[in-house]
Amino acid sequence: MADYVIIGNGAAALGCIEGIRQIDRETPVTVISAEPYPAYCRPLISYALEGKASPENMNARPADFYEKNGCEVLYGKKAVRIDPDGHTVTLGDGQILPYKKLCVAAGSSPFVPPMTGLDTVERKFSFMTMDDMLALDRAAAPESRVLIVGAGLIGLKCAEGLAERVKSITVCDLAPRVLSSILDEEGAALMQAKLEEHGIAFLLGDTAERFEEDRAVMKSGKTAEFDILVLAVGVRANTALIKESGGNVNRGIVTDTGMRTSLPDIYAAGDCAEGYDSSVGANRVLAILPNARMQGECAGVNMAGGDRVFDNAVPMNAIGFFGLHALCAGRSLAPGRTGRSSRNAARDG
Repeated sequence: MADYVIIGNGAAALGCIEGIRQIDRETPVTVISAEPYPAYCRPLISYALEGKASPENMNARPADFYEKNGCEVLYGKKAVRIDPDGHTVTLGDGQILPYKKLCVAAGSSPFVPPMTGLDTVERKFSFMTMDDMLALDRAAAPESRVLIVGAGLIGLKCAEGLAERVKSITVCDLAPRVLSSILDEEGAALMQAKLEEHGIAFLLGDTAERFEEDRAVMKSGKTAEFDILVLAVGVRANTALIKESGGNVNRGIVTDTGMRTSLPDIYAAGDCAEGYDSSVGANRVLAILPNARMQGECAGVNMAGGDRVFDNAVPMNAIGFFGLHALCAGRSLAPGRTGRSSRNAARDG
């Protein structure tokens, strides 16, 4: 019986393993990994698509990390149910894993709003995982016309990765500017101009309302022809396992500052968790890699009997496109804009 079970194999899971091993060097750890790969640096998938990185050099830890830390990783397995009373996790293949302490680090999934005719589109993709990147890599061709729905970080990094590989890229978004959740008007305008220098076209304040095979009809009535469709509208925290087990869930899995959920002996960390955001003084999902890693470490320490608090998280982003980099952190001081960045700067380099 594994005393420790972790659902997920991303940054939060790695942090959890490292947190456990700060206290307990011996007790076995079982990691349930839906993906068939060792933990990799997810932000690198756009660079792999661009040809600047390869899957083989994207691992987030050395090849012997799991072995050295006494972990058994169940690759290609999905947790489908938690029994908090029986302290078990059931996998999709029917296997039942008992646990003494459990961390849900299940991440998030692409959010695809209802769109008329989406089922008529043959080549449509998300852009969050290694497999998403590999599928796009196979599909992209010099004559491809690409339509990306969503001008957030995921959509724009996908555009950057494809820019030199396809005939044209159009990005649409209902928001009036790119990266609207993290950049102000001035910063967004600078970033959009840099992207446009590399041939990326934008339809902002507009988005796809319906699809007719390889044609998108926008809310404005404009149309866009495409061969490849990328849906990057947004993501949602994977909360179902805790919700269906009777745990407290809002937009994410609600935790205290020790990353404990409302269920006994169950913790949560990373993009699926709703932890404390010190910039607003309340719980919020902060889906950023450093936060995931630190939440995971906090959960791991406490799972192993330690006493760790993580109460100083803040929203922060470091992003770059074609050599133009932007840093932003904190919350907006504008009325009604809590949680958005209040300071950002962009520079070439």
